[in-house]
Amino acid sequence: MIRQTAALIIGQAVGQFSRLLNLGAGGTWPGELALSIDPHILKNLAGHIRKGIVIVAGTNGKTTTTLMIKTILEANGNSVINNSSGANLINGITASLIRQADIWGRLNCDYAVLETDENSLPAIVEEITPNAVVCLNLFRDQLDRYGEVDVITEKWALAIKNMNKKTALILNSDDPQIAFLGKKYAGKTVYFGLNVKKLQKYSFEHATDSIFCPNCGRRLKFAAIYYSHLGWWQCLKCGLKRPDPEFFNWESPLPGLYNKYNTQAAAAVAKTLGVEDGLIAKSLKKVSPAFGRQEELVHQGKPLKLMLSKNPAGFNESLRTVIGLKAKNILLVLNDRIPDGRDVSWIWDVDFEMIPAKVQITVAGDRALDLGLRMKYAGLKYAVETVLSNAINKAAGQAEEKLYVLPTYSAMLDIRKIISGKKIL
Repeated sequence: MIRQTAALIIGQAVGQFSRLLNLGAGGTWPGELALSIDPHILKNLAGHIRKGIVIVAGTNGKTTTTLMIKTILEANGNSVINNSSGANLINGITASLIRQADIWGRLNCDYAVLETDENSLPAIVEEITPNAVVCLNLFRDQLDRYGEVDVITEKWALAIKNMNKKTALILNSDDPQIAFLGKKYAGKTVYFGLNVKKLQKYSFEHATDSIFCPNCGRRLKFAAIYYSHLGWWQCLKCGLKRPDPEFFNWESPLPGLYNKYNTQAAAAVAKTLGVEDGLIAKSLKKVSPAFGRQEELVHQGKPLKLMLSKNPAGFNESLRTVIGLKAKNILLVLNDRIPDGRDVSWIWDVDFEMIPAKVQITVAGDRALDLGLRMKYAGLKYAVETVLSNAINKAAGQAEEKLYVLPTYSAMLDIRKIISGKKIL
């Protein structure tokens, strides 16, 4: 108890100090320090949450899905805490709970809805027992940090096999690797997916990862594809096939095909927790974009839409979304810092060729020149600006209407700081 109290006091003090001096939102360091003092503080804090915990994991869509679930639960009269800044390692999740706790470790909330980094999911479910774990998707992302998709899948499969059977496992039936996780779990499994024929395609894009059977290794047959490797799949050798989703075609409050998946996942969680259909539908209409995920900002009197684009599959969907919104000006920002991954060769798997020739493109970031070379090979006209503040000013000044900004993660944080003057983490 003494360790926990000391950890809480120090963690809360560091968080307040960071916010007062505008050094950040206290999203990670309070948790890091607290865990060094009391390694079991996360488990102890989680035990004070009255109704339960939801964990959301996946390569793309964690923050938006978490926000959707939180919005639905709050509309149902619950108090909810979450790691809204996107700090999703164990230290960030711990920091989120510390900020809401009193010095005795008590949390005055009904639910915690928390997104977690792909690598952190096994450690999280080993430490606490969630009511539900959502597995959204797995795409290649930060290969120098995570490795290939199969590496993460193996870690998840082992963690899920050993997970407390009281936890509901909510899986994307359209992602072969994710759906197969249900075969490893003896507890309750719920599937979500899409069944919208007008959005289906019948050929793969470059950013395609899981096209082999997770059971026998044979190449899968896809009757239809939504994006990347998400679609209607089956194995003609062993008979494994896409499970029929229980949740599909709930109307998304946000544009983009990926947000349709996020919506199905959120609805599946809400129903699992006992929320009625009518309230789910009504609550979803109140959802606004999470920070950096179709977030609307204003700079120099011009509207900007920030759309985090951090891997090939996500970048392709961001491009399709902004093209569908008739974008005329796009700012692409590529960094290669630790949160982004140091290897930027993935930009060659993004289908930049889909951008209409009439769109005005500006490239910026730490690896602006690499991005410029990619634009050249895509046959697109572009301008390079290596200083990010200058890039934002120039691109916003040239925009006739709205500027669409597609940054990697650290670039998104830099842009928000330039525009708002505050750090998010």
